[in-house]
Amino acid sequence: QVQLVESGGDSVQAGGSLRLSCAASGYTTLRYYCMAWFRQASGKEREGVAAIGGDGTTTYADSVKGRFTIARDNAKTTLYLQMDSLKPDDTAMYYCAVRRNWYCKVLFDIDDYNYWGQGIQVTVSS
Repeated sequence: QVQLVESGGDSVQAGGSLRLSCAASGYTTLRYYCMAWFRQASGKEREGVAAIGGDGTTTYADSVKGRFTIARDNAKTTLYLQMDSLKPDDTAMYYCAVRRNWYCKVLFDIDDYNYWGQGIQVTVSS
């Protein structure tokens, strides 16, 4: 049973920074899989934010390029999302997800991902 637990969410002012973490457990080969961050704002569909493949290749949504950085610690099977220069539009529930494949597709599709965390709230005020 794969478990994903997000942490690090908070309320910050625009221009601030946050670092989200996702602790993964329950699957010995998890470190080789594609892992990603999605977000869902109130009243909107869930959208992909950033992904990192088992080979370390990263993919970002255009809206966060240059501001967010995804990284993973394979020894701890932990996924991170460093978020800088935050904007009110970044306000959303953020979810960690795992795809049972080392490769992350360029286009984020929630149906491609097999495991999900419960989500954590990020609020950015102007």
